[in-house]
Amino acid sequence: MQWEVVIGLEIHTQLATQSKIFSGSATTFGSEPNTQASLVDLGMPGVLPVLNQEAVRMAVMFGLAIDAQIGQHNVFARKNYFYPDLPKGYQISQMELPIVGKGHLDIPLEDGTIKRVGVTRAHLEEDAGKSLHEEFPGATGIDLNRAGTPLLEIVSEPDMRSAKEAVAYVKTIHALVRYLGICDGNMAEGSLRCDCNVSVRPKGQVEFGTRCEIKNVNSFRFIEKAINSEVRRQIELIEDGGKVIQQTRLYDPNKDETRAMRSKEEANDYRYFPDPDLLPVVLEDSFLNDIRSTLPELPQQKRERFQEQFGLSVYDASVLASSREQANYFEKVLSIAGDAKLAANWVMVELGSLLNKQGLEIDEAPVTAEQLGGMLLRIKDNTISGKIAKTVFEAMAAGEGSADEIIEQRGLKQVTDSGAISAVLDEMLAANAEQVEQYRAADEAKRGKMFGFFVGQAMKASKGKANPQQVNELLKSKLEG
Repeated sequence: MQWEVVIGLEIHTQLATQSKIFSGSATTFGSEPNTQASLVDLGMPGVLPVLNQEAVRMAVMFGLAIDAQIGQHNVFARKNYFYPDLPKGYQISQMELPIVGKGHLDIPLEDGTIKRVGVTRAHLEEDAGKSLHEEFPGATGIDLNRAGTPLLEIVSEPDMRSAKEAVAYVKTIHALVRYLGICDGNMAEGSLRCDCNVSVRPKGQVEFGTRCEIKNVNSFRFIEKAINSEVRRQIELIEDGGKVIQQTRLYDPNKDETRAMRSKEEANDYRYFPDPDLLPVVLEDSFLNDIRSTLPELPQQKRERFQEQFGLSVYDASVLASSREQANYFEKVLSIAGDAKLAANWVMVELGSLLNKQGLEIDEAPVTAEQLGGMLLRIKDNTISGKIAKTVFEAMAAGEGSADEIIEQRGLKQVTDSGAISAVLDEMLAANAEQVEQYRAADEAKRGKMFGFFVGQAMKASKGKANPQQVNELLKSKLEG
């Protein structure tokens, strides 16, 4: 049987406010346990929550960025459940009247196409604390520093049909919240976490299958692996005559499998009701207009501009616009070098490889945008070849200075004098007279393969300094002659 996968995602985005959503406690990551939990965060008798306006502003920024309906009258509710890291016995969230309503997000896929994914809603809520199991054998430690940290929970429509589409969606959200400056996107620290709702159905069936939710997946790689693992489990279960039970599951990356955590709750299990300590939030038009006027150029807009203004492919534009820092780096290089395709290739391939190898972010790059732009100018004016440029790039990364300084110090200037190149070719051809005769006696198809041999010998003889284009033109002329 042919199966279709149906995926919806809930992304918990930690907002980059200085204090918590309902108290003045700090939100700094990595502080000593329980040093950033106030009486308000703990829900002690006699204390009242006060809404953080900055969290509201950030939520509205996101809503405007995804062209969503903004809930100008939104209400906080209590979500009731009991767990050790939830000292109040309830979480303040939003249910029926969220701050962000229906919107959409266009995501770039690997084949260069763009897919539109619906966003059902995005609502504000407070985070719970954290249970620590590994440090306390036979017991559980509770760290309440995170309790009350502002979250924006972004709920998608079930529009994704593969794990790769789901990852593309999360990456697009990740880029967007970082562009907006409302979240640092640090998944390792839990700033952005994902719950994956996964079901399968026979191809052509309209009704959805029974879904399972995989909780708190915190890396792009694990999102893809967790979804694929759960899809395999559900298909095997159904094909063996079993039934999928709606439940919450956890992903174990060591075993590459999901395992049951608890049966899946419905909204009525949480006994939602409006929080009596918090008034409804009313957003005036002037407030929305002020926020709208401060929105930066967004990833999709930047991607489209890179295509239209610089003639880049959908793929290249998507990669370069994937983060604000990378887009800024590319545009700085381009402003110096003046060649979009050349700049894009070096930023994506050579610089990307260097950063991956050294485990660095682009704002930590050992080669500055000014240095790279200056080097590309030397390629364009034929001072160095593309091959020599790789040597120059490595030297810049090692801290040896600018491209001009390295070219001068190492004597890497490309030979463009036709007479000098011709002399090198004559000497090389004389040393390979037998191969020259074979070339001239060969048919056109064989000549094409043999020509590469002579080019290699010529570049070797010139120590890589001869201009490759001139070598090709002069060599062809001499061999044909």
